[in-house]
Amino acid sequence: MQSLIRVSLIPLLVLCLTGATFADEAGTKLAQAVYDAPDGDDFASRATMTLLEKGRDPRVREMYTMAAQRGPGERWSLTRFTSPADIAGVGLLTKDYPGDENDQWLYLPALDRVRRVSSNRKGGRFVGSDLFFEDLRDREIDMDTHRLIGEEKIGSLLCKVLESVPKDPDNSVYSKRISWVHPGTLVVLRADLYQAHSKSPVKRLTVKRIKKIQGYWTVLDSTMEDLESQHSTQISLAEVKYNQGIPDQLFTSQSLSDANADVRYRP
Repeated sequence: MQSLIRVSLIPLLVLCLTGATFADEAGTKLAQAVYDAPDGDDFASRATMTLLEKGRDPRVREMYTMAAQRGPGERWSLTRFTSPADIAGVGLLTKDYPGDENDQWLYLPALDRVRRVSSNRKGGRFVGSDLFFEDLRDREIDMDTHRLIGEEKIGSLLCKVLESVPKDPDNSVYSKRISWVHPGTLVVLRADLYQAHSKSPVKRLTVKRIKKIQGYWTVLDSTMEDLESQHSTQISLAEVKYNQGIPDQLFTSQSLSDANADVRYRP
């Protein structure tokens, strides 16, 4: 499963059966194809995150995201907010490595401090949004058992429906993910995410608009909804650039605390 950053800012995700699950060759093949779908050597976007909650005015945040592929199973990403004032400068650096290994650091300008995000905070909400820290991490195919469970239309598009269940329940906040994959683009158009306490999905990712940019299918508008609280987070990309040659030094804790470190690579 790609992280939400890969799928949506960048380029999340990812099915509704209970009981025993077993590996399925077609399901694993499809999951691998989605994971391996071309998305460039690096990626940069200017985006808007909008938090929606009943009884409150929408809260709009402006942000930039950079991501770079650094080898098989290794991907680095940096997200930085630029407005409004109460969140400007907040940044998240994620480094995913082969296997179930990753590092995350959060920069809080009010404290002028970079702090490491504990791996135990997979289910923590990123800056009050409906994105868990886990949603912003890469998830390799062999960490889950995959099964193709049918076909279903999303709008007018016929999708393959894929169930993914963690092999180790302790390495994910989710007990199951169900993805509606459009086979022509290998884009996940919808993903339902389950947790152990509920037989119904607790969150849903919905992709609303995709476009091919510089030869890569890119999600431009998506929403992550908390189905229990009915709070939702919309992410819309305004500009995107691929393959700029973003350097390694941009993805360091020092750069994370420097609000101008990534200016050159912003679209």
